[in-house]
Order: sequence, then C-alpha cells, then structure tokens
Amino acid sequence: MTGPEMPAAWRTAPNGRRRARGLRLALPGIPGPFNAITDVAGVEVGVTTLVRGDGPCIAGRGPVRTGVTAILPRGRPGIATPVLAGTAMLNGNGELTGSWWIEETGRCELAITITNTHSLGTARDATLKWAARSGRMSPGQDWGLPVAAETYDGFLNDINGFHIHDEHVFAALDGAEGGPAPTGSVGGGTGMICYGFKGGTGGASRRVAAAGGSWTVATLVQANFGRTEELTILGVPVGARLAADARAGATATGGAGSVIVVVATDAPLLPHQLKRLARRVPLGLARTGTIGHHSSGDVFLAFTTANAAATVPAEGPIALAMLPEESLDPLFGAVVECVEEAVLDVLFANSDMTGVDGRTVRALPHDPVLELLAAAGRLAG
Repeated sequence: MTGPEMPAAWRTAPNGRRRARGLRLALPGIPGPFNAITDVAGVEVGVTTLVRGDGPCIAGRGPVRTGVTAILPRGRPGIATPVLAGTAMLNGNGELTGSWWIEETGRCELAITITNTHSLGTARDATLKWAARSGRMSPGQDWGLPVAAETYDGFLNDINGFHIHDEHVFAALDGAEGGPAPTGSVGGGTGMICYGFKGGTGGASRRVAAAGGSWTVATLVQANFGRTEELTILGVPVGARLAADARAGATATGGAGSVIVVVATDAPLLPHQLKRLARRVPLGLARTGTIGHHSSGDVFLAFTTANAAATVPAEGPIALAMLPEESLDPLFGAVVECVEEAVLDVLFANSDMTGVDGRTVRALPHDPVLELLAAAGRLAG
C-alpha cells in the first residue's frame, strides 16, 4: 500500500519524522493500524525522556540524554494478570531481569521496562514499588519479578550520574497508552546509537493468517548496535557507501552497544512457542546487517495476550488454546519482517543529537540512502 492509501501512522512517527514506509521503502507485509506493538489489543506503551544540559560531562550533573520505556502487556486494567512468555538471546552482554522466572513458569509479570545499563535496577525496583503501592500485584501474591532490560547510552549520556529515579519510571508506567507508539530518540532509546547513526526506539506490526484465524504480531525495539559498514537496507549494502563518505557523519562506535526486542502477539501460543518466536528475532536483525558483536547484548522477549486463564490461580485443570506447530511459519515470518522494519524506523525517523563533551551523533542521512535504494529498485512506486 503506497501513496494516499497508506494510513498516516504508517508514514509518519509521532515525532513528525518520516518512517521507512513514508519514504517509499518497499517493505513486505501488511501492518496493523499503527504499525506498532500497540496494534496488539490491550498493549500500552509509555516513555519518560530526559534531555538536559550541554558541555563537559560532570558525573551527577550531566549532560543527560536518557529515559525509560514501559510496556504494559495488558494495559493498566490488566497489569495484575501475567502473560505467557518466552525469551531468547543472541549475544549475552546484556541483562533481562525476571528471565529465570519466565524460563521456569512461562509467564511474565507486571510491566516491562527498558532503560540504560546503569539504571536497570532502578527500573526494576520502581516497577515493584508502583505495583505494590497501587495494589497491582498478581493475584494471590505480594511479590513480583518484573522484567527490566537495558542498553548502553554512555557515549551521549552521563550514565554514571544515575539520572533515572523512581518518579521517572512511575511516569512512564502511568503514561502508558495505546495508539501510535513513541519512535526515535525517546524513552529508554533517548541516548542510543545504531550503525553509527542516531538510534533509539522503533516498532512495527503485521497482520497474519494462520490456523484458520487472523492474528497480530508486533515488535518494540531499543536499537543500540552495529557498525556503519554493516548497515544493509532491503538487501542494499548502504553502510559501506556511507562509511566511505565522510559527509554521512557516522559515529565510530565499533559495534558496541546492545539491542532489546519485545515481540507481542494475540495468537494463542504456549511458552515454548513464544520462545520459538523470540529465536527468530536475530533473523530480522541480520537483514539489517549486524553480526552480533562480542560487546553487544542482544536479548529478546516474546509474549501473548491470549490464554489469560493460564496465569491466574485455579483449583482444577485449565483449558488452553494453542496454534498447531506446523502453522507457525507465518508468525515466524512476521517477527522477521517486524524486527527489520522497526530497526529501519529507528534510523529514518530520528534526528541529530549532541550529548556529553559535545559529542554529536548524526541521524541517518535520507538523501544518499534513498538514492542508493532507488538505484537498486527498492522504492515503491
């Protein structure tokens, strides 16, 4: 779908920047209304973005370029009801709290938060405080093991100043909503770098048919990974050309960083099937060129909003629905497409940022990239 037929949310991010589809990239698949993780009914996203100060880095004072992203799988009304979930990992230089409990029980509790590496504990603990004080703990228990994830923003942010506090996490949780999802240098993605250009937060969704039903698969990505020369867009090695062109303004990050991907669906899947979805995330990342560097933490979580009865106390057997294993290929394909598109949206729907010590990270330059894609026939008519 192109031109005026394309929904506005597919073309333009909430920050006003053009998304990949709005720049006519010939991306596969049919997204949901917002082309975001919030296309899965009930999922809400909130962000707190902290940008203040300029000049030399003074620990504890800034400059500050960081934030928190919160994902509520069932929204605030359903926060006390866990979701079935599974996790996977490509390279382990990262952290995902609560992952052992997900591995043990196949369920993810409370909210999911993503922030910078040194604020992970604050995000986790503040989520528990938020839930405990408001009576949002899971039924029958007064404890929780929420998921918090991280990527490193220390090139632009005073990361050792520990600027994320409880109130910032509370604000992201309380501000979570459906509709168009925040994109670009927002929330936990505020200070991130991707393929040497401004990274951050992105997302995408797909409508798929499987096992006689229609389902939504969607992703939210916090992208902070890759070297410029690796960047590949729709099969075109644009990064090699950009790395050779000093005017492109790429930042030499050496591939350091990480990527967190959250996959959501409304398809009735069991935890082992959700783990299988999470394992397909690296295929989408690979389409954009990354090799999964030694210094990168590449960690993934997949959850479903279906089968709510499986996660609440019961006195007898519980009947669950599940898609047959042989019907999962369309969902696997949707994960790969959504991850690829989410990373591209991070890059395209972004802007330059200057942070600590005057360091500047440029946004991906549209004109030279679009010229290369047009020459390769990768733009829609």
